[in-house]
Amino acid sequence: MSILREIVIDTETTGFEPSEGHRIVEIGAVELENHMPTGRTYHQYINPERAMPSEAFAVHGLGDDFLRDKPRFADIAAAFLEFIGTEARLVIHNASFDMKFLNAELDWAGRPQIAMPRALDTVALARRKFPGASASLDSLCRRFGIDNSAREKHGALLDSELLAEVYLELIGGRQPDFGLTVEAGRTAGPAAVEDKDWRPARRPTPLPNRLTEAEAEAHRAFVAAMGDKAIWLKSG
Repeated sequence: MSILREIVIDTETTGFEPSEGHRIVEIGAVELENHMPTGRTYHQYINPERAMPSEAFAVHGLGDDFLRDKPRFADIAAAFLEFIGTEARLVIHNASFDMKFLNAELDWAGRPQIAMPRALDTVALARRKFPGASASLDSLCRRFGIDNSAREKHGALLDSELLAEVYLELIGGRQPDFGLTVEAGRTAGPAAVEDKDWRPARRPTPLPNRLTEAEAEAHRAFVAAMGDKAIWLKSG
């Protein structure tokens, strides 16, 4: 059975555009295998070799004094590339932003670029799944009941850990198969007997309602605008 390796990544930066001289100041990453956390993480503060703008300090809480003795990106590039490997899918919230910074830093360090197709954008994934709803990390944490109370300021490792939980919810909350997967040519587990009459049972405890009041009100207004023949009015 092949292993699907994914790296959930978040970066913090001094600004919005590497073309304007802004740099990465922090990277956090979490490893998943077959949609399950392995416990392996990567975290690094980075000296951006420029003054930290006040607005960036307000967001990240990282100041010049704290970052002054941290390594430059060129000094940590090899360790970062070793952690992400060459084949793993990179799961990133607003992937185009982080990828442009990562590739700019890699270019300045004389390192190879990361191919954009390796990146899976969880913002796009969330917008496909919940069209019209906010796709911010905080909003998705609230939607899925993920505790983000520790997120007073943006932090790359904490945000990558939260994003890993959000990502697993977005793709359906995959659970480990405990080694009972039936692979081609062999069975796994003590019996591995297929029950053709099996049917999914009703959940013993219903899932909590994840619909926000704002979403419910928007739906009511949408149905009301359709008039008395709306199918939702006939469903009771």
